Amino acid sequence: MKRKIIFRWIKIIVLLYSIIGIALFYLQEKFLFHPEKLAANYVFKFDTPFQEINIPFNEVDTVNMVKFFPKDSVRRGVVLYFHGNKQNIERYAKFVTSFTQHGYEVWMEDYPGFGKSTGERTEKKMYQQALVIQKMALSKYGADSIILYGKSFGTGIAAYVASQTNCKRLILETPYYSIPNLFGCYAFIYPTERMSTYKIPTYKYLQDVTCPISIFHGTDDGVIPYRCAAKLKTVLKPADEFITIEEGTHHNLATFNLYKTKLDSLLKK
Repeated sequence: MKRKIIFRWIKIIVLLYSIIGIALFYLQEKFLFHPEKLAANYVFKFDTPFQEINIPFNEVDTVNMVKFFPKDSVRRGVVLYFHGNKQNIERYAKFVTSFTQHGYEVWMEDYPGFGKSTGERTEKKMYQQALVIQKMALSKYGADSIILYGKSFGTGIAAYVASQTNCKRLILETPYYSIPNLFGCYAFIYPTERMSTYKIPTYKYLQDVTCPISIFHGTDDGVIPYRCAAKLKTVLKPADEFITIEEGTHHNLATFNLYKTKLDSLLKK
């Protein structure tokens, strides 16, 4: 009797494990991306001077990007800002003043399916589109005047671009070690490396980055746990820095004086 009960529970556990694993595999896109589309004729309204442009890649793929400008006509360079996985440019536009006040333009793109950007979203395509934007920046500014900034999901994209090109500095806010590793922080009993459609191995890209790297992460981050991001310390160069913000969460680092003063000092260099 006991053996039958044990086997019954084993079957139930295996069945539940399989069902949850299948759900995680097929729903991972839903977990990873939370875009908000905008109509092509939607009119942006921002307090900072800006210019909206559309970059066509083919008949179906178009990247919508907004260039934010400092009020001063003298420009120190450009910050290529790769935002997080939610909504669109409108959600992240409030952060551009941290850069424009120092004389930097901020170029912010929407990924495919976000905002007005169109086309199928794939890891390879996001890399390719980000490199095109970097090439556009290089046509206007020298590499020593280009800062790559990644926030949350965008940290992996920014790290990839930095690994492929030259720039002044790479700054990452709340990064992840890799997408499979991030999933593994939550679903550690599953083979997330094989299950993940998106890989984005930030840790690999950082090993090929030659410019200075600065990373911000909060100890109370409930989206990308601090312990998962802290693994990136092992691949940083001696001169790079991992800035820990005590009690910082995934969404409020910009409110901490440590973040503000450190970012200001980086942008003044």
